[in-house]
Amino acid sequence: MSGLSLTQASEIVDAALSHARELGLRPLTVTVLDPGGHPKVVKREDGAGILRPGIAHAKAWGSLGTGQGGAVGARHATRDPAFFAALAAISEGRVASSRGGVLIRDEDGELLGSVGVSGDRPDNDEAVAVFGVEKAGLVADAG
Repeated sequence: MSGLSLTQASEIVDAALSHARELGLRPLTVTVLDPGGHPKVVKREDGAGILRPGIAHAKAWGSLGTGQGGAVGARHATRDPAFFAALAAISEGRVASSRGGVLIRDEDGELLGSVGVSGDRPDNDEAVAVFGVEKAGLVADAG
């Protein structure tokens, strides 16, 4: 695969948001980043808080930066908060170690990018991120 296309990134975001509406979640923001951490698609639902795009980006960017889904980062942050405080400083605040950041891979395990979701509980954010990735026929790596 040559990389994550705009069509695939859009499908991930739209599927995640559609699933969130089916589940009755609070208004979300979903962002998909390429492997270099650059936005491919960002959508913020009506009523989503103004910090949600930044949080979604930080969840996706943090997953890329650590090479792990947000669930791993959240577990590590609980066990070693000093390390994650340092990580936040090193990254100039661009990392959010929380569920809702998911790596996007192809069927061969190649990293294509990441998705970050913010607006509801972290486990719900992660669930709709995984749903969107899988709906696009790709592999979600939540950690």
